[in-house]
Amino acid sequence: MTRRLMERLPIGHPKKRRSDISGFHKLDPSDRLEAVRKFSGLSVVDTEALLNGLSITTAEHMIENVVGVISLPLGIATNFLVDGKDYLVPMAIEESSVVAAASNAAKMCRPTGGFATRADPPMMIGQIQLSNVSDPHDVKARIDAGLKEIMDVANIPSSTLVKMGGGLKEIDVRRVERVAGPMIVVHLLVDVRDAMGANAVNTISERVAPIIERLTGGSAGLKIVSNLATSRLARASAVWSRQALVESFKGVEISGEEIEDRIISAWRFAVDDIYRCATHNKGIMNGVDAVLIACGNDWRAVEAGAHTYSRVIGSPLTRYEKLPGGGIRGHIELPLSVGTIGGATKINPGAHTCLKVLGTQSSTEFARVIAAVGLANNFAALRALATEGIQRGHMKLHATNIAVEAGCHGKEIEVVAEQMISEKNVNVSRAKEILVRVREQLLT
Repeated sequence: MTRRLMERLPIGHPKKRRSDISGFHKLDPSDRLEAVRKFSGLSVVDTEALLNGLSITTAEHMIENVVGVISLPLGIATNFLVDGKDYLVPMAIEESSVVAAASNAAKMCRPTGGFATRADPPMMIGQIQLSNVSDPHDVKARIDAGLKEIMDVANIPSSTLVKMGGGLKEIDVRRVERVAGPMIVVHLLVDVRDAMGANAVNTISERVAPIIERLTGGSAGLKIVSNLATSRLARASAVWSRQALVESFKGVEISGEEIEDRIISAWRFAVDDIYRCATHNKGIMNGVDAVLIACGNDWRAVEAGAHTYSRVIGSPLTRYEKLPGGGIRGHIELPLSVGTIGGATKINPGAHTCLKVLGTQSSTEFARVIAAVGLANNFAALRALATEGIQRGHMKLHATNIAVEAGCHGKEIEVVAEQMISEKNVNVSRAKEILVRVREQLLT
């Protein structure tokens, strides 16, 4: 590309965008926001949405009995290279170290190509519960016989979803054994395009239930979406070289192979023990949920699906392997029912802007990036746990929070926090004692 053409490219053009912004964490918040604005081509209105948050007027239209709004810190994870494209990733979370951990893990795998991802088409499952079916073995045949009628009623031509290429695509039948006798559950597989999909699936399920009742002779009970979105899986993988692992521990006498062995051992702990598996998966969801919250998605639905999916497959959501020439490859697979349109993604201006920052063009691309973030946070947690311990990464921000709680302001915060860390004594009482001494020194 010629220099003249490069100069004409607008701010935020994908050909110019790089997410490995040097010294990003050292900038003031206003300078970080300016870097994000340039990366994403945000307008003044967009940046104000990030700064001002959700208004009480908008909140009043989102839920009942509104009395106010709750804010969360919004951070940006840098360094993400996903399928050859750079992303700055918005993350809303109150827990320290999560954004930094994601950024660092992404930085460490950039030299080996970053994250390779793929995602299933956005198919959601609607469930229709059937009882009192006279012949449970013949249900599928009866539904198949009336399939055209079901499809015609489900996929109304005037529907926006159908116009976009979505709608009901397949029907499956499950037999669930119970003490009270077998129950039939009809699964409707609905392509929801770029939406999270719950409302569309629920509407279609309710619309076709009477037809299925008539065809099967059964009585329809619940008609509702399932959050175990096994037809909407997202996957990501990455390689962390031995060199990158060693360089991340400068000044520490530990070999690359030992780091690899410790990380693999930490992962196998989660494979072998369900109590560890729960915490292992929580570390993944630290990153996943933070992106979903920032972008106005239903993180509770994704949480439910992810943990249930882990139970279904009988293992953690990630797996790791040592590579013959050194280094580690990580892989993640989880259901991700996410959307870039509808719901809070449009109503909440902050969520709308966060999606602009991320720059994904479809729900499947969004899911692929989220999977990469989940893998990054998990790798970072395993690396810390297996080597230096998880508290080292948390301690600096924790000490900073304690210093603020003790009444520190400005430069006092950093001075008091560093003193507590050096003493390995981080608590409010000690912070107040150090603060008194710091202020006395300033007066002398």
